[in-house]
Parts: sequence; C-alpha cells; structure tokens
Amino acid sequence: MIKKVLYLSAILMITAVSCKKETTIEKTVQTEKKFAELEKANWFLGRWENNSAEGNLSEIWKKENDSTFFGQSYFVIKNDTVFAEHVSLEERNGKLSYVVTVPNQNDEKPVAFELTSSEASTLIFENPKHDYPSKIIYNHVGADSLVAEIRGMKDGKVKNEFFRMKKVE
Repeated sequence: MIKKVLYLSAILMITAVSCKKETTIEKTVQTEKKFAELEKANWFLGRWENNSAEGNLSEIWKKENDSTFFGQSYFVIKNDTVFAEHVSLEERNGKLSYVVTVPNQNDEKPVAFELTSSEASTLIFENPKHDYPSKIIYNHVGADSLVAEIRGMKDGKVKNEFFRMKKVE
C-alpha cells in the first residue's frame, strides 16, 4: 500500500512540474506574441544624434516596459534647447501608436499617430486629422543610421522635413 501511495505521489509531482513548465513556456510565448508590433521597433532603442552647423538633434529611446518604449527628442542650438518633445511608442490591443507630447503645443495634450504600414526597416505612423505633421516615417538605414520624416499641411502647403541621425549609444 505504501508503495502505491509513493508511486502515485511521484506521478502527481512529475505531472505538476511538467504542467508548470508548460505553463511557463506558454506564458513566455504569449508575452512574445502579445507585443509583436512593438517588437518591430526594437531598432529605435538607443541614442541617435545629428550634429550640424545648425545645432544638435538628439533622440533617445528606452524600453519602459513590455508594451511601451519612451522617447525624448531635443534640438539644441549652442546651449539653448529650442525644441523638445516626449514620445511613447505603445502597443495596445495589438495596435502600435506613436504618441507625441510637445511642450507649449496642443495645450500639452498628447497626439496619437497609428501605425499604418511596416516593413523590416520602415515604420509609418499617421493621423489624418492632425495638420502638421499628419504622417511620421522612420527608416532604419544600415546598422547605425535612421531617417525620420514628417509630412503634412503647413500654412496651406504640403511640407515634409527629414531628420538624419546616427546611433551613438
């Protein structure tokens, strides 16, 4: 009788351990799949810069958590920050959004741009209701370069600007 109890106990322990391993593996796979859209932007992470005679453009991206990257962008002329913005790249319900907050603009309210197109090295975010920009495009060029482009209507005319940056960290 004792042998049967020990045998059944051993089977139950093995089953419990194997079920626990399967559950852990399943959770890992679910987490990986859960934020697949954000994973497309892993190449954003790090510090990007463009130093020119006009000034210094810096964009810094960090992973905030499994579903969000946080970015800061600054343009400095001499020692004065003439432009700054805070961006969060958020995946919610399988959709990726580029959410921008710019001090002294839009009553400090964030503006969201939805991912409308993605390829291995290009992400396009759009908000057709926003005047300028209404489209934000990031192109990963090689291992250490990116080009950010913004497009939209400004003063009644179509305008686009390009920001070329190199990865420094």
